[in-house]
Amino acid sequence: MPAERNRRRWRHRLEYVAVASLFAGLRWLPRSLARALGAVLGRLFYWFHRGWRRVGRFNLRLAFPEKSEAERERILQAAFRHWGWLLAEFARFPRHTARSLAEIVITDGLENYQQAIAQGRGVLVLTAHLGAWELSSFAHSLRGYALAYVNRPLDNPWVDALVNRYRCLGGNRAIDRRNAARAIFDELRAGRTVGVLMDQNVLEGDANLFVDFFGIPASTTAGLARIAVRTDAPVVPGFVFWDEKQEKYCLRFDSPVALVRTGDEERDVVENTARFTKIIEDYVRRYPEQWLWIHRRWSTRPPGHPPLYPF
Repeated sequence: MPAERNRRRWRHRLEYVAVASLFAGLRWLPRSLARALGAVLGRLFYWFHRGWRRVGRFNLRLAFPEKSEAERERILQAAFRHWGWLLAEFARFPRHTARSLAEIVITDGLENYQQAIAQGRGVLVLTAHLGAWELSSFAHSLRGYALAYVNRPLDNPWVDALVNRYRCLGGNRAIDRRNAARAIFDELRAGRTVGVLMDQNVLEGDANLFVDFFGIPASTTAGLARIAVRTDAPVVPGFVFWDEKQEKYCLRFDSPVALVRTGDEERDVVENTARFTKIIEDYVRRYPEQWLWIHRRWSTRPPGHPPLYPF
């Protein structure tokens, strides 16, 4: 309806102005002040976004039933602070050069990535919404290793364009998740790198399968494993997290994952998807304060299983 489209257009404009203004304000503040303001915003979202708080608490009970309620609450509050820091760091992308970013992001295991890309088959970077995840591809691109990333477009096209403009400042390229397979194959054939966030719920029938995540069946994309099996492109785990001791972010690349190859493609896809998911789980267990607990990771259930979330 014209009236509804007009309202949506105005809402999108107002959202864009709000986000662009916030980015501009954070961008020109000193980094320490921007991060402090980001932490305050994270705290405000914790207190006033009841839905996120409720999902986060529920997810933490599922993942860490052995922890006390007080410990889980501490993890959740710290997670909101980390998301506020991420917002501040993201807003400051236009100010960075490779030299300035090297002062806040250190790289560990870069040789694992370099050896993989030297094979000439392209590289699939396995990653997740951990730490300041937006920093990982940006820092990598400023060091001369631009990549393509699989992206779900935001509902607001103006905000989506703004966010992707920031993400691509170092030469990265966005791949629309709705048409990702062919684009990923093209990138790999050209010997380039594709980053895939693999820690979010996938709707039933959307090339999904169920593998355990914290001991609970989680609907997970099968795409990364299928592409890896078919192309023999190395899968390199790459995660960025806040290092408390060094007070810097650490971008870590692990050795390529040893793929399961039985000759049965469907079995290999399941086994490798489970292997990738276990790698993500291990990182989340190491840095629980830095994962996206407000995401309904287990909302899609196996056939015949009742809904897990009671709200």
